Amino acid sequence: MVKFLILLPSGFFMSLNSFLDYLSLEKKYSQHTVVAYKKDIEQLSTYLLEEYDVGIKEATYPLIRTWLSTLLDDDLSSRTINRKVAAIKRYYKFLLVIQEIEHHPLSQHKSLKVSKKIQIPFSKEEVFNILDASYDHNDFEAARDVLIIELLYVTGMRRAELIGLQVEDINFNDKTIKVIGKRNKERRVPLLKSIEERLNHYLSLRLQINTSDSELLFLTKKGAKLYPSLVYRIIKSYFSLVSQKVKTSPHILRHSFATHLLDEGADLNSVKELLGHASLASTQVYTHSSMTMLKGVYKNAHPRSKKD
Repeated sequence: MVKFLILLPSGFFMSLNSFLDYLSLEKKYSQHTVVAYKKDIEQLSTYLLEEYDVGIKEATYPLIRTWLSTLLDDDLSSRTINRKVAAIKRYYKFLLVIQEIEHHPLSQHKSLKVSKKIQIPFSKEEVFNILDASYDHNDFEAARDVLIIELLYVTGMRRAELIGLQVEDINFNDKTIKVIGKRNKERRVPLLKSIEERLNHYLSLRLQINTSDSELLFLTKKGAKLYPSLVYRIIKSYFSLVSQKVKTSPHILRHSFATHLLDEGADLNSVKELLGHASLASTQVYTHSSMTMLKGVYKNAHPRSKKD
């Protein structure tokens, strides 16, 4: 079948570019999020032109629903479809504000129900088995990979935050590292002594590669910036050796960080600040893994339990 190229109207791109500038410059959305929004909006616009010869600004809710139906037919998850709808809704809201449309076609749309997935953290033993294992200390990639794993585990930072770290973000004097989170929000996370030693060793090896004057902390062996799929592969390759868990990803290390802190008695507000969450509700998703520990604390601490 021949696939014809659909040319989107120039007015569409003017509005879209203004919207993307708004997200990037005013709302401080990450480049990754801005690109995702762009793809989702262009996908809907192309569909409407192909199927109905209608521009995105003239689309009605029934037409958009047919697009959502095709996404379901393509076996996209409810979570993915809801993310796409969120991008489209935000775009229409922007068009409404700048008075390019008079009605928001998705204003009454309800998101699809999403079943909550329980993220199973790595056990402390699984993490320690990797961090305490011996490796070639003169090998740049080995030193980098183990440092990435430990840094993710002892700080709880996100994968994107790790990739964006710069050498100057490390403060050995006050033993902290500066992390730039979502919406460019800055936080400082304490460093353990073990990570300081690994950092110093890695930095000495980093001097031996062609960094091209890069300020980024983590680089490939060729001196290029790390990319998300490489970080994912690093975590997956190492943890596949010590864990039977189906999901092994950088986010699971962040999940393990929060869960293990709560297991050891850290209060929720402190964990919230370390994770860089905007609200306590985001942090509370990690408490389910610590319920066994909380039951033990409750049983041992409550006066009525002691009486029994």
